[in-house]
Amino acid sequence: MTSSGYAMIAQVRFRELKTRIGLAAFIAVTAWFMTQTLWSLGWFAAVIATQAVDWIVFRPLRRTPGLEPSTAYKVALCATAALSVIVYSAISAYLWTAGGDAGRLFAIIQVAGGLLHVSLHMHHVRPLLFSAVIPHSLYFLGLPIYGALAEGKPHEMLIAVGGVLYMMHLVVAVRQSSATMGALQSANDEARAERSKAEVASAAKSEFLAVISHEIRTPMNAVISAANLLRRTRLDREQREHVSMLLDAGDVLVGLLNDVLDLSKIEAGKMQLESSVVDLREKLGSLGRLWEPKAAANGVRMKIEIEPGVPDCVRTDPLRLQQMLFNLLSNAVKFTDDGSITVAVDWRDADNRLILAVTDTGCGIPPERLAHIFDSFEQVDAGTTRKYGGTGLGLAISRRLAEIMGGRLTAESVVGEGSTFVLSLPVEAVAKPAAEPRRRASSQKELQGKVILAADDHPVNRRILTLLLEPHGCQIVLVENGAEAVEAARSQRFDAILMDMQMPVMDGLEAAAGIRAEGLNRRTPMIALTANAMDVHRAAWDATGVHAFLTKPIDPVLLAATLAEACAAPVEERQSAVA
Repeated sequence: MTSSGYAMIAQVRFRELKTRIGLAAFIAVTAWFMTQTLWSLGWFAAVIATQAVDWIVFRPLRRTPGLEPSTAYKVALCATAALSVIVYSAISAYLWTAGGDAGRLFAIIQVAGGLLHVSLHMHHVRPLLFSAVIPHSLYFLGLPIYGALAEGKPHEMLIAVGGVLYMMHLVVAVRQSSATMGALQSANDEARAERSKAEVASAAKSEFLAVISHEIRTPMNAVISAANLLRRTRLDREQREHVSMLLDAGDVLVGLLNDVLDLSKIEAGKMQLESSVVDLREKLGSLGRLWEPKAAANGVRMKIEIEPGVPDCVRTDPLRLQQMLFNLLSNAVKFTDDGSITVAVDWRDADNRLILAVTDTGCGIPPERLAHIFDSFEQVDAGTTRKYGGTGLGLAISRRLAEIMGGRLTAESVVGEGSTFVLSLPVEAVAKPAAEPRRRASSQKELQGKVILAADDHPVNRRILTLLLEPHGCQIVLVENGAEAVEAARSQRFDAILMDMQMPVMDGLEAAAGIRAEGLNRRTPMIALTANAMDVHRAAWDATGVHAFLTKPIDPVLLAATLAEACAAPVEERQSAVA
């Protein structure tokens, strides 16, 4: 038997020490009532002494569970267990001889209980099991045999026969218990092994997604940014259409990539929700302005109907609310060729629920497919993908987001008449915050004359940044890695810093820490501009205190606006960084 068996028994004996002493006290009091002598008190004192020895001898195994007992130590453990049993069950011999019929019955029951106890708790280690079982058995069978032979009571031999039968049943029970424990241990070991494999697979999946996300975003940044730059040039109608196709395809690819990452986070239980005040009418208005032109292009009218009882503002996760509504509207516009799309918003006071229903007059969903539209990668039929595109992730993500937020997303549909998707979310109605004067920076003016440090190891990305930002009148200082960025930041003060994450020589996080540690740009606004878009990457950048976290492909409008906002920070704050 390995040391783990001895260590486990040492822990069990320690946990049950108080119980054994408590039972001994009860037995001593019972024996005193039966015999009216002080022998029971002496027996109790002997039990305390042997339990103290037991505690001392087993202590090294409790303190060091991995200890491998030597042969001599194993002998000491077995001798201690045997001594404890001999003394503990000695009261049964006294009661057998001095306690009358009640004493004999009590003695047999007490020893039978001791046999059961040690058999169940010590069967993992046979030497300890035999050391405890043999003394108990000698009392259990020896007392009736002694009564039959020495006291001339042959009928008491039947008690010994019953004892043998009891011990046979006990052996069977212990074997079954041991087999069950072995099977359970094996199952636990297998479960742990499978869990370990699953964790490794999950880590590999996350790493794979991170790598794929980075590797896809990098060339997509070149494609989409080049298309945006091309659109700024003088193009004829046919060329502008080609550029629009490029940008539309790029948007689809970015959306697909984001959907896969979101689904992965949801399945891994790592989706984190934010909580802030959302102006419902402003949010719905912006979504309407985004989707109305696309619906109108299909000859479809879009209406937004908000009931009077709907609060102006609620507290929820604005990004996820927008994501769910975006997916529902995208779905409605995609599958509606004629008629209308209606967004109806209501409020339920009873449980503070926001009810948003998106109804379309599109093709509808067959009843047999309706239950599956919220499954990942599910669409109504194979032809749907060919005709309308998409992967079927939008509705799956939306339902799971709704459930994470404590709400529901349900659907009703009639083929040929249309569909209605109802999003129900528990939210907190809040007062509309007082309007704060915001300085909206004009990127064209605010970036004029600004000096921007940009660190990126990819030459195409550096070229794109130059082409996107120089028309705003700012000066771009380009470096190829984090070490060059740190060196540049030591010799020149910048108005803002753009920092990539994965770079040779020194990565962006290390460079950010170096710049923040000392020099002219300790407080210069820093913007992470990276193809690493996972939450873990965002968290790592947040820890450095970046002004903003932007992902590739670059949104030129968002990049310019973010830089303008960063450069518009109070001048005295940046100057205070100079020692």
